[in-house]
Formats: sequence, C-alpha cells, structure tokens
Amino acid sequence: MKKKILFFTNGLYGGGAEQILLTLLTHIDYTLFNITLYSLTKDDVTKEYPEQIHYNYIFHPISDQDNCWRRITKKIINKFKHLIYHHFSAKLFYALFVKGNYDTEVAFIEGYATRIVSGSNNKRSKKIAWVHTDLKNNHWTTIAYRSCQEEQESYQQFDEVTSVSLDVKTSFDLLFSHPNSTVTYNPIDENKIKLLADKSINPICWLEQGLIMVTMGRLVPQKGYDRLLPIIKRLKDEGFRFSLNILGEGTDREKLEQYIKQHHLETCVRLSGFHTNPYPYLAKADLFVCSSRAEGYSTVITEALILGLPIITTRCAGMQELLGENGEFGLIVDNNGTSLYEGLKTLLSSNTCLMHYKQKSQEKGRQFALKNLEQKVYEKL
Repeated sequence: MKKKILFFTNGLYGGGAEQILLTLLTHIDYTLFNITLYSLTKDDVTKEYPEQIHYNYIFHPISDQDNCWRRITKKIINKFKHLIYHHFSAKLFYALFVKGNYDTEVAFIEGYATRIVSGSNNKRSKKIAWVHTDLKNNHWTTIAYRSCQEEQESYQQFDEVTSVSLDVKTSFDLLFSHPNSTVTYNPIDENKIKLLADKSINPICWLEQGLIMVTMGRLVPQKGYDRLLPIIKRLKDEGFRFSLNILGEGTDREKLEQYIKQHHLETCVRLSGFHTNPYPYLAKADLFVCSSRAEGYSTVITEALILGLPIITTRCAGMQELLGENGEFGLIVDNNGTSLYEGLKTLLSSNTCLMHYKQKSQEKGRQFALKNLEQKVYEKL
C-alpha cells in the first residue's frame, strides 16, 4: 500500500526551497508514495509539477477575470481564514482548512507552513519540519507566529526537524531545542540543469561586455544587492570593464532601479527579471556573485558549481560545506561590503585567479549525485 504523504509549503515558485521541492516531487517514486501538496495561495502546478500530485491551497487568489461578487466572496473567505490563523490556535486552523489523513506530514519550509502542520490532529502521522535558512541571522519567521514561545512549541510537535546544512542546524539549535535535529542536503537534478543550460536566452535580458558577472535571487535585503551596487559603481569608477546581470524579482526592484539610474550604471548593470529557466544565463557568465547577508544552503551556488562557474560569495550558512572549509572551490569573503569589494577587485584584476576558481568549480560540480540525496529523503518519509 502506498504511503500517504503531505507536503506543505508557503508557495510553489520563487526561490531555492521551492526549486528543491519541485526537484524532489519530480523524481519521487509514485509507486511507493501518494503525494498531496498544499500551498498557502493557489499556484499553477500544471506547468512543471507531476500530474500524480493531489494539489490544494488555503487562500483564494483574486484575478482580473473574477466578477464583482466573486471578488467579494473570495475576500470575505480569505479574511475569515486570516482571522482564524492570527487569533486562534494552529490546531483549529488545521482542522478547518487542511483535508486528508496522512502517514507523514512535511512542513517543507519554516514559517507559515511549519505553524500550520504543527496543528495536525493526526497523532499517528510522522511529522517533519524542514529549515532552509539561517534563523539566527535571518529570523523572518516571527511574522508567522503570535509569539516566540509559540514558535518553540510549534517545533516540539514534530518528530524531526531537519536543516539543509550544518550551519543552519547550528543556528536552529541555538534558538530552539529539539531532541531530533538533523541535516538533510538538498537534492539537485544536475542532468536537468545541464540540459536546460543549452537553451537560448533573451538578449534583451542580458548585458554582455567585459567580464560577465551574474547573480540570482529575490530582490530583497537578504540577498544584499543594495550593497553590491555601490561596489559595482566603485569598480566601474576605477576603470574595470565588466557587466553584472541580476536575475530575479522582488520588493527592492524600484529601489535598485533608482540607484542604477542615479549613478549611471545602465551600461554595466541589468535587472534581468525572473526566468523559469535561468540556466542558459548562468552558463553564459564568467563569474557568479553571491552578496547575501544570510543563506541556508544556497541552491543557486550548487547550480553554479554544476555549470562550472567561478564563484565569489559572502560568508553565509552552508558556504563552507559547498565550497570547502578554506574556500578551495570558490572565493569566500567576510560578510561585509569592504570584503566583497576586495574579493571582486582581485578576480577582476587576475585572470589566473579567475581560471583557478573555474577549474575548482568544475571539479566540485562533478560531485553532486541526485540519486544518493533523494534516497536519504525517501528514508525519512
């Protein structure tokens, strides 16, 4: 008999955790597992997710196609659900809005999904909470709970809390106590990445002059693009010739656009937007730049390694696990603007140094094996 598994996530598209979930559910053995997938709001699962998945969601999306009465009805229903979520227990919310009886229930990301699954009234199910970020340095999840005590109590409802890197686990353990805190590395489909990297790009979204740098992530403060752009301006003023392409969308877009315009960086920086297939853009670059203030176990760094890009990154959770304790497979700099500037200047000044990290990236990229990592996930379920 198939095991009935619930995966609950905040959303299906937009970031590294979401891409990892897609990879996992694309390759899972559906002869062994019956999968139900929940997200907070409705997303289009027909594009990439397997058709065997039973999909459901909590909050109703409001679209331009809805008539007036349908909009009003959806708003009332969503308002009621928000009221229950913010003012009552997770147990009541789960009982009212999550359907089905499962053998294993997985909160695949911290925050809202974890709080909701913690309210499960199924005492027989195995419950697993996934942590994808360094909560000590990026404790964004407080918005999902009514108090820090509630967040602590929420994690106690799970049989296992698994982090995506040792650094993430260390941070989790400092904030919360749990008797079964583990590490599970992200499964990455290296063959799919290489296949998709051969596709063509949209030249409108790409800037190509001098040394081509690329970075990818949500346009939010966590990713550090607000401190990367002043570094780019300084390097440009010093006479270095390069281009920087930033793949992604987010709340900081307008702020970043204003900085680019005010400092006349249009000739060397492009906000390239979100791409469902970013890999051809990564493959065309000469250098990958990570300016993040906090990470968990960076999916895009893993993808850059698979594609053989030289990498420079700020020191965040998971980077030493990916790039080596002493940065053997990529240049790790201290997590501040000055160190990132010095590191970029070194790579822009030395083609030998750049080629060294390219060779080391290609070496590390050959070490990722999807099958072995997926098997470890199956064993948990």
